Amino acid sequence: MNVIKTHLPGVLIIEPDIFGDKRGFFMETWNRVRYGDKGLAVNFVQDNLSFSQKGVLRGLHFQYPNPQGKLVYVLQGEVFDVSVDIRLGSPTFGRWQGVTLSGENKRQFYIPEGFAHGFCVTSDTALFAYKCTEVYTPKAEHGLIWNDPDLGIDWPVAEPLLSEKDTVYPRLRDLGSRVLPRYAKSGSE
Repeated sequence: MNVIKTHLPGVLIIEPDIFGDKRGFFMETWNRVRYGDKGLAVNFVQDNLSFSQKGVLRGLHFQYPNPQGKLVYVLQGEVFDVSVDIRLGSPTFGRWQGVTLSGENKRQFYIPEGFAHGFCVTSDTALFAYKCTEVYTPKAEHGLIWNDPDLGIDWPVAEPLLSEKDTVYPRLRDLGSRVLPRYAKSGSE
């Protein structure tokens, strides 16, 4: 397994070992010991699956309190996946990292607690899976607008298909401090 550190501390791109032959392939999508040995020692408590059509953009979402770390990957299709540092006081506050995830490249993306997350489907459809470190808490659900000009995310779609709530989220600078997590330097930074 290859783990690629990004310019955002704690945000990782993971390339699992793939064992393939003429019958197909096998890969581990999560192994607590192996991933922990590579620096991802987290406890996942919920798995989610979403199916979307081309042009759908989901995000940018986060949960606070009860923040969620997420290990995301695509089973079929392709998405452009984004993580945004929203931790007040962080040296990388407001910066983002994007990565293309697909059923073909089998990459995974780890988004730690304190980051907003979103993705846009670039294939005809996409089957998107993710593990979470905290259960979904509706009262703690928040978001920021996908096209916040202060963030400058280079989405691969100009007019995405959005849920109603994703069209009305505020810009990052307009989110109150009561809904944003605080930065606490970790040992990996």
